[in-house]
Amino acid sequence: MVRPLAVRRHNEIVQRLRAAGSVSVGELATVFGVSHETIRRDLKLLADNGHLDVVHGGAARRGMMEPSIAQRGEENAAGKLAIARAAARMVADASSLLIDSGTTTAALTQELLGRPGLTIFTNSLNHAVTLCRVPGNRVVMLGGEVDNNDEATFGTGTATGIDSARADVAFIGVGGFAEDGGMTDYSVVAAETRGKMIMAGRAYLLADHTKFTRRTPFRVPNMDKCAGVIVDCMPDRALASIWADLGWTIIVAK
Repeated sequence: MVRPLAVRRHNEIVQRLRAAGSVSVGELATVFGVSHETIRRDLKLLADNGHLDVVHGGAARRGMMEPSIAQRGEENAAGKLAIARAAARMVADASSLLIDSGTTTAALTQELLGRPGLTIFTNSLNHAVTLCRVPGNRVVMLGGEVDNNDEATFGTGTATGIDSARADVAFIGVGGFAEDGGMTDYSVVAAETRGKMIMAGRAYLLADHTKFTRRTPFRVPNMDKCAGVIVDCMPDRALASIWADLGWTIIVAK
């Protein structure tokens, strides 16, 4: 039987989700004055009852959870390939790269198979396996907890690895964009990790057009530090203007 205090807490969590779209474990623990473990149990119970989706580090309104790698890989494959080829043309011989997890960056790893002598930092299990098979490559797997849905590491260990990395160029995946043009993601941990990645080198976002109007719940920090964004088609004038104001170079893949 759920105690009355827990019921009131659960009701307020659902109300907060309806208003904000997402909540973090840390935020809720502070608001209610309970432990992180108590909040995680609350979120699991609410998810089991169909009220929300549990994401890494918190919860989101049902339907806002990121699709699996396999599902994402089938979405706009041609656009992602064009972006990957444009990104690969930016890679100099013997350079060091930070490559984020995701399906567009997966297409990039395939384009780099004929480019030996690279140093690659990545949080993606699949990217690491793909690129370590190229003779002369050096692949550094960033630590952290493995997210089953993304098949990649996130969290404190990943952040520590990023801090020690020096990349000439960083290629970063995109969950979505807010109405003000800032990048967003599906979990607070993923958003924080990608914000760190932006600081690791000259950073370019890889964003196919399906992401332009996709609203995901958590903001990614350090957007003003990005060098640019590689897209498969030009966004509408309003979004392009926002990105230009941030100082981003918009590269349209051809």
